[in-house]
Amino acid sequence: MKNIPDVKLGIVAVSRDCFPIALSISRRQAIVSAYAGDLYECPVTVENEADVAKALADVQTAGCNALVVFLGNFGPETPETLLAEKFDGPCMFVAAAEGDGDLINGRGDAYCGMLNCSYNLAMRHLQAYLPSYPVGTAQDIAAMIAEFVPIARAVIGVRHLKVITFGPRPQDFFACNAPIKGLYELGIEIEENSELDLLVSYKEHAGDKRIADVAADMAKEMGEGKYYPEMLDRMAQFELTLLDWAEAHKGARKYVAFADKCWPAFPSQFGFEPCYVNSRLASRGMPVSCEVDIYGCLSEYIGACLTGDAVTLLDINNSVPEYIYDKDIKGKYDYTLHDTFMGFHCGNTPSCKMCDSRAIKYQLIQHRLLEPEGSEPDFTRGTLEGDIAASPITFYRLQCDSEGKVRAYLAEGEVLPVATQSFGGIGIFAIKEMGRFYRHVLVQKRYPHHGAVAFAHCGKLLFEVFKYLGVKDIAWNQPKNLPYPTENPWA
Repeated sequence: MKNIPDVKLGIVAVSRDCFPIALSISRRQAIVSAYAGDLYECPVTVENEADVAKALADVQTAGCNALVVFLGNFGPETPETLLAEKFDGPCMFVAAAEGDGDLINGRGDAYCGMLNCSYNLAMRHLQAYLPSYPVGTAQDIAAMIAEFVPIARAVIGVRHLKVITFGPRPQDFFACNAPIKGLYELGIEIEENSELDLLVSYKEHAGDKRIADVAADMAKEMGEGKYYPEMLDRMAQFELTLLDWAEAHKGARKYVAFADKCWPAFPSQFGFEPCYVNSRLASRGMPVSCEVDIYGCLSEYIGACLTGDAVTLLDINNSVPEYIYDKDIKGKYDYTLHDTFMGFHCGNTPSCKMCDSRAIKYQLIQHRLLEPEGSEPDFTRGTLEGDIAASPITFYRLQCDSEGKVRAYLAEGEVLPVATQSFGGIGIFAIKEMGRFYRHVLVQKRYPHHGAVAFAHCGKLLFEVFKYLGVKDIAWNQPKNLPYPTENPWA
């Protein structure tokens, strides 16, 4: 099941009827020539409302699901904004810079037209992507379009997503329980199920002829000595259960993400911990969040669409001990102790993002809680453990607060190549001014303990995705010279 959308991009030029239409046409053609990717060139140049219908029919026939509206000259205010209103997909608006050599008959005034365009978009309450400086030459605009593609991919994915849950949030993990109202406002569908539904489906997959192939793929992924051979069939059966459920229950939606209850009943009833299976699906663009964290799996999915790469969900877990900081970080990396923390989860991070020493192990905390004292681990096995590999990262989350308002945070940083000396899927994270960010964003704004991790610096594009989705409150790790509203100036 393909779970991340492909972007089919089209460009439509608009022209105000008192300006030369040839300007918009020639400048549109120059953009198509300058752009290195796949960009469908709509032959209809929009001057009036009748042209809007023709252009939309043309790009729809071409299979476009994202649109660049190009102001080759001043542009017609009503028709250009109607394109965004009636097109079923994300839209980007850009305008032509002057530079054709003729400022008499060849001046387009699109710099001015963009002002009226943005005003009319707001009048119609329309979301659109406008680059940080939306006016440029053909080469400039080609670069802007390249940045728009991952943004469009994330927006398309969210608008066609169904989040499927199994079970209520675990006791004492109410931080993961957020109103689903925010999902509907984002255009996301949700299907909530019982853990029993999942268990019944899992049992129905016993003896599935595909289990052997999936188990063999798991063994190949991990390598000899890095897994429990006797558990592979059970885990493969569970993976098939989730994939089949996604296909059978996506309904009118195209993409699926899961939020599952993974403890305390799961391991004893299924016979293993689900973490490794969750990690495999996350690596394929189908996140499966722990502890029924609905907004956590949504955050992961956005990151997967944006980067086209594996993502994970981690607890913002524990401080880095001073002895590790003094020995392995201080003087070697430009971070204070309070810039660092450990991100941890039981074992859901994809193996491709972990050090070579990673292996399928058992969940120490669950073993203490659920299995007889002094016994060998049995059904608490199934976690993917080891240190997370050094990498640039963006730590972020989209969340609906207790009042039903959707908000978000993001911060760029890195996973340091420093041994954690601990258990689980874990890494030492470093983010500039993390201590202040922790206090005045994560704690102050009541964010839960889970954060999504994209393994790239994608803050710029992620910020634009949140804006496009209509998120008003977007926080980030502010430098010292930019205090937070709640920060004591005498601290």
